[in-house]
Amino acid sequence: MAERYREIEVAGSCHMMGQQIGEAAREEIRGFVATALERISLTIRVSRATILQVSQKSTIFLKDYAPDLVQEIQGMAEGSLVPFDDLMFLQIRNQLTANMDSGCTSFSVAAACTECRQPLIGQNWDNDPALNPFTVVLTRRPADKPAWMSITQAGLIAYIGFSEAGMAACLNSLPAPARAVGVPHYFTLRRLFEAGSLEAGVAAIASAWRAVPASIMLATPQGPANLEVTLKNVHVLRPKDGQVLTHTNHCLHPELLCINSQFDELIQSKPRLKRVDSLLAEAGLLNIEALKNVLRDHDGFPLSLCRHANGDAQHGYWETVFSVVMSPETGAMHVSCGNPCTQDYEIYSLR
Repeated sequence: MAERYREIEVAGSCHMMGQQIGEAAREEIRGFVATALERISLTIRVSRATILQVSQKSTIFLKDYAPDLVQEIQGMAEGSLVPFDDLMFLQIRNQLTANMDSGCTSFSVAAACTECRQPLIGQNWDNDPALNPFTVVLTRRPADKPAWMSITQAGLIAYIGFSEAGMAACLNSLPAPARAVGVPHYFTLRRLFEAGSLEAGVAAIASAWRAVPASIMLATPQGPANLEVTLKNVHVLRPKDGQVLTHTNHCLHPELLCINSQFDELIQSKPRLKRVDSLLAEAGLLNIEALKNVLRDHDGFPLSLCRHANGDAQHGYWETVFSVVMSPETGAMHVSCGNPCTQDYEIYSLR
């Protein structure tokens, strides 16, 4: 029997939703804070004073960029009885270290090349399996914005998911210049879910004083797109044939190719991109099951699309913690709790 993530649904104002999330996921939030603090101490020496300083300085930017979302974090603190600063640590923890948040393989497929004639988007989320116990499927139904569903660690303001507005997003780390203080990545992602178009989503991200780079794979009403977000710009990639777009963990936009030589390649990014491109090209007319099989691929095991623990000195403990394929038009999210080669996909519905 497949494992299923716990589902939480909240509604109302941002502050109200935060309170409801805090009350419903109190233990997961506490566990996530403790584990994140433990894990970050294994890679760098960072004091609580430094964490607090980065958190408080970033909150200043946030109060200008997204004061309503600061209220959601405050509500979450009240509901979970976890201090506001600890919840902010979850949002800014990737600003404290050069280590990437995750190494993932993602794709977005236009409606025209799917069997169901609807856009599909998905990824394998390769990360520390210690984060799995704190992962939930969370549906937010804001009072004045589109409802949206995410697969996320409890306590984050946004993560992988899709909205009623037809915006769906997957996340890939992007090795590129970063800074310690600014608007955390998860808050710009939240604004993207609230947007109703690719143009509005890009504008929402571009308006923030950003702290870390990221690659965001999208399904939008305007078709597939990938955003390579750096500190200076939001570079938009569209499929050459208008059909299929893929991304791993290195820059693809012509203006950013020079960055790749400045950073170590993240968990075999280029071979993974070559492999996913090959599999999708061979698959022909795509459907959800075919895409799941792509994400189960073991070519090059254990350094495969479906990633397993291995001897890599830096990230060998990373595995495919979950795998997800989303159909935003039908409101369905297919998720495997663990490696998709051993765990069946469970279906979660926004409708």
